[in-house]
Amino acid sequence: MAEPAAARPAGWRQVVAVAAAVVAVVLGAALLTSLLPEQVQRLVFHTPLAIVVLIAGTAIVLWRLARRPPA
Repeated sequence: MAEPAAARPAGWRQVVAVAAAVVAVVLGAALLTSLLPEQVQRLVFHTPLAIVVLIAGTAIVLWRLARRPPA
């Protein structure tokens, strides 16, 4: 019987794909931020907005993992 897909460890291709996706998202966010008006850029760079977004994103991911039914 074959192992379930979730039981296999990630290979180097999956790791490289995730790393490339993260780099693309960060570069895209930097590009979009550079296109914002100066007042909004000031809000993004001089307030704890990024920290709040990271904490909220982490909370959402953890909440979804906790609510996932057992395999």
